[in-house]
Amino acid sequence: MILDVETLPGPHGDREPVAFLLGARRVVVVNILDRWLSADCSYFKVEADESSIFILRHFHATREWELTLYQAPTAHAGDRSRN
Repeated sequence: MILDVETLPGPHGDREPVAFLLGARRVVVVNILDRWLSADCSYFKVEADESSIFILRHFHATREWELTLYQAPTAHAGDRSRN
């Protein structure tokens, strides 16, 4: 899925995602958990404001961003009600 991604310069001058549109919803990146490079892409594993995890791929040649993984937030054991 191709995304519209907002970026800002990171500590080393590379562009980093700070938010992206998922359909009509704006998703805010609260934490970059990991990043890695391939020959033609940069990958960012990010945590969103609603605690979901996403992996975003940035194609260097076309400057397009793509969603490659979505992981829904998980309930913590202490958050569950006990009857």
